[in-house]
Amino acid sequence: MNTNFQRISPLWETFPVRQTEAVQRPKASEGSVFKDVFQAVIDNVRESEDDVAKKEYLLSTGQLDNPVELSIAASKAEASMALFVQLRDKALSAYSELSRISL
Repeated sequence: MNTNFQRISPLWETFPVRQTEAVQRPKASEGSVFKDVFQAVIDNVRESEDDVAKKEYLLSTGQLDNPVELSIAASKAEASMALFVQLRDKALSAYSELSRISL
């Protein structure tokens, strides 16, 4: 019985590369700190979710040596999403407070 196995190559190597906007945008000017903080949090969420997807793929194809890495990556992704949701809620709360101020 002749068994020839070929290693499965990761799919993300065939996907187009998505550059983060943090690299593409110029340095922050005065007064755009708020935008930069939100953009950094969004980039962190994207990167952590991409890491989870890669680790899930590696685990499903048998290329991940330590399955605990997947649970660690999932925990990091969950924490980054929770931080993003909290920041969004605080920003919306601050906006609603500011909109109630009568000048």
